[in-house]
Amino acid sequence: MKQSEIKELSTADLQENLDTLKKNYTDLKMAHAISPLENPIQLRALRKSVARIATELTKRDLQ
Repeated sequence: MKQSEIKELSTADLQENLDTLKKNYTDLKMAHAISPLENPIQLRALRKSVARIATELTKRDLQ
């Protein structure tokens, strides 16, 4: 998810997306531990998306 897309979403939507992405990340991480993923770059992309959304939520809380 791009930063420009994240800025357009509401805070409730961001929180919902954050929860979903965190769950997907942990599921993929567990699957990768059991047997290697076909595309392990997915883990990096999900982790970065989680960080982007968390950063935007923190920025909104501080304003």
